[in-house]
Amino acid sequence: MQHLVTVADLSTSEIWRLLELAADLKDEWRGGGNKPLLAGKTLGMVFQKPSLRTRVSFEMGMAHLGGRAMYLSPQEIQLGLRESVADIARVLSRYVHGIMARVFAHADVEELAAHASVPVINGLSDFVHPCQALSDLFTIYERRGAVEGVTLAYLGDGNNVANSLLLAGSRVGMEIRVATPSGHEPNAQVVSKARKWAQEAGGEVVLDANPRSAVRGADVIYTDVWTSMGQEAEREARLPLFRPYQINQELLALAKPDAVVMHCLPAHRGEEITDEVIDGPQSIVLDQAENRMHLQKAILVSLMAG
Repeated sequence: MQHLVTVADLSTSEIWRLLELAADLKDEWRGGGNKPLLAGKTLGMVFQKPSLRTRVSFEMGMAHLGGRAMYLSPQEIQLGLRESVADIARVLSRYVHGIMARVFAHADVEELAAHASVPVINGLSDFVHPCQALSDLFTIYERRGAVEGVTLAYLGDGNNVANSLLLAGSRVGMEIRVATPSGHEPNAQVVSKARKWAQEAGGEVVLDANPRSAVRGADVIYTDVWTSMGQEAEREARLPLFRPYQINQELLALAKPDAVVMHCLPAHRGEEITDEVIDGPQSIVLDQAENRMHLQKAILVSLMAG
């Protein structure tokens, strides 16, 4: 790994190495603390979008590993406005040992990686959210002891999280079912790539407009907000269209009895998921949130240690 721009950058063996390293780092942390593998290292964190989990998980991850993180706000950087993305990449490379960027346009992360001489991590873009999907694989593996053969049903908008779940899950042999309203499917190129990888790994990719058939017999039920940052003007038009995709107790009952519910947060409670489900016994959303930190520590060590 030189950068992590998308899960598609990773081979199956690289994904497994990250999952295993995350498990080791989590066990070590719970046993008293992580070794200072990143002592003397600094991560520059470029933010165009606000975030609770991304900022805190990366900051604490660096602290656990003996390094430090520097938050760079949208006002300070103004990526591509005050100065070019390429110049920002080159300048930051002289100051820090790694760059994490949470942006709107995926092209900005690609350009950072193209011009930086230090590792670049995509903390989220409008196209993919690789740290989230890899953390989700880790959470499923931790809970079920396996990912191969696990059926995950994703309901809602075919957004950056859906794209990344398809790319990550197909690599490791999962069955990924994605149920979206017409016109809101995941990226077609991502679906094509995921289907190829799933076939090679013994998994499957299914697109389905019917949320009930997608959920039936699934091991994992996953959702995300119906209106992402930057789409606020579409919210009122989207609500009635997406309403049948809400994860509620009735829909959850169609899944396997031991199915778990996942949400990358923040949640719009009462829209894509009900309180009784997200706060219920089958919800593992807080495990997901914690595991962002541990999987990202694995990414940081893989890219910045040594």
